[in-house]
Amino acid sequence: MSDSFTPATFTNNYQFTQGSGYVLPEYPFVEPPELKDGKAVRHPIVIAGGGITGLTLACALARYGIPAVLLDEDNTVGVKGASSRGICYTQKSLEIFHRLGVYEAIAAKGIQWSVGRTFAGNDEVYSFDLKQQSAYNLSTQPPFINIQQFYIEAFLVDRIQALGHVDLRWQNRITSFAQDEAGVTLTVDTPAGPYQLQADHLVDATGSHSPFRKWCAASVTAKKGDDRWCIADVRFTKRPPAERHTWIEAPFNENRAVWQHLMGDDVWRIDYQMAPDADPAYVSREDVVRERLERQFGKGVEVEIVWVGPYAYKSECIDQMRHGRVFFMGDAAKVVSPFGARGGNTGIADADNLAWKLAAVIKGRASPSLLASYHEERHEAARQNVLVTNRTARFLRPADGIERVFRTAALGLAREHVFARQFVNTGRMAVANPYTRSSACLYPQPAVAGKRGPGVGQPGAAPAAGGLSVQNAAFQWADRSEGVVNDLLQWANGELLVLVFGELTAAALQRLQAVSRLAPLRCVQVQGADGRAQAREYVIDIKGHLQAACHSAGSVSDSASGHGWALVRPDGYLAATGEQVDGQLVLAIEKSLGLR
Repeated sequence: MSDSFTPATFTNNYQFTQGSGYVLPEYPFVEPPELKDGKAVRHPIVIAGGGITGLTLACALARYGIPAVLLDEDNTVGVKGASSRGICYTQKSLEIFHRLGVYEAIAAKGIQWSVGRTFAGNDEVYSFDLKQQSAYNLSTQPPFINIQQFYIEAFLVDRIQALGHVDLRWQNRITSFAQDEAGVTLTVDTPAGPYQLQADHLVDATGSHSPFRKWCAASVTAKKGDDRWCIADVRFTKRPPAERHTWIEAPFNENRAVWQHLMGDDVWRIDYQMAPDADPAYVSREDVVRERLERQFGKGVEVEIVWVGPYAYKSECIDQMRHGRVFFMGDAAKVVSPFGARGGNTGIADADNLAWKLAAVIKGRASPSLLASYHEERHEAARQNVLVTNRTARFLRPADGIERVFRTAALGLAREHVFARQFVNTGRMAVANPYTRSSACLYPQPAVAGKRGPGVGQPGAAPAAGGLSVQNAAFQWADRSEGVVNDLLQWANGELLVLVFGELTAAALQRLQAVSRLAPLRCVQVQGADGRAQAREYVIDIKGHLQAACHSAGSVSDSASGHGWALVRPDGYLAATGEQVDGQLVLAIEKSLGLR
């Protein structure tokens, strides 16, 4: 082993972490080919970091057939000694994992849930069932699955190895970096010695302690709080209901907040808010943890303590998610408190967003200028998630003065009145972030005062709904077998997808055929139950779910009826919708490929 290489020590976003209880898989070190001939080989893409974000990107690139190298300084998934980290995975993440081919394994191991209850003292002040909400009810994936993060990472490793194209290099630590207009050059240390490699693009998924922030002189907007928490991962002999329970003021925790979640292996994660000056060593002692559990669940409660770890939150957001040839994603780009499951899930969406754009550019399907939209879209999402989670943190630990007065009033009103329950903020549950200012989407033009123009459904109407996520809705193939949106995206194989609803005029068919010959595009006609197939590729949308997912942003309603088209990107986002197959569709395609 090289004298210079030392085994990785765990790091994460939290100020404090300790514990044990999870046995992680280990992967062998394989000597890189660059060490044998001493030459710096050039690769299209190098991914730094093998956490959930880096592995999602690697798996997506492998599915598109794009060669890449992933470097991770450790020899395992997860973080040694630092528990399972993330546990709640949103519907959008599950839809991405379905497209990547790991969803079934996640669903088999994890716990589905949709009901959440919030308590203040002994009073239930708010509850929800996500399955009844329009933002979730069209997808074939559930609103959430709880599962330990390292399981998903291990599933992704297996899938990447099965797909090929991506070289996973364990115990490869990047020690220096340089870039110019042509690409990046890295020095990498390994147990067998150091080597150099080059890349056209470098993706930083190394987490919040990213060295690339300093190397690229990337500015970061940050806020460090003094909110202290302690995780207890436990198994019960008699388990509670599989719901998300939250106490804003828990009588059994000195009137501080508590979270309670079930995840895989019948393990419960319970988060206890601690005093700001809490001693991390003391609050994580086994006897103190057991005393805390007995106060919540009663004397004599039988539990197995799997892992304990105290931690503190912070929020950070990098000001530019692209610096030259370097793209920042996941916790390297932003760090948020975990309220509402907006941490790892946004890293997964970062990866999905960048993967199809890199693939399109590398394959010559899109202009390199398309890559600018990665920052436009994902930085907007990052800023929104930081904003939402910071508001939750302030509600859970209000400052003395007006913030505490507001929370006391909100809780008092919520105990008595339904209208006030919307003010109870224990974490707005994450949904797919919309993109409102992307150069890769087409948006409706604002109406000019005093000037009448075409409306929706009329010839020449401006496209709408650009930048919204399309849920993985179900439909029927021509042979009446079941299909979902992800099947269409898989079939499109990284190309744009045009869904045309209803019957087509001869002129519209001719235009679609012409544009399909000139652009990386797949066209599918979507028919109702009694529709007439006019295209070679068509599906049947009996319940209207597919059209609703594209035109109504997540609900079946009268506004989803009628004819039109939807341009869907490989990441399942709408580039635009419209009513007529005309120049607006051509413009939307051009913007989606970075040509306008």
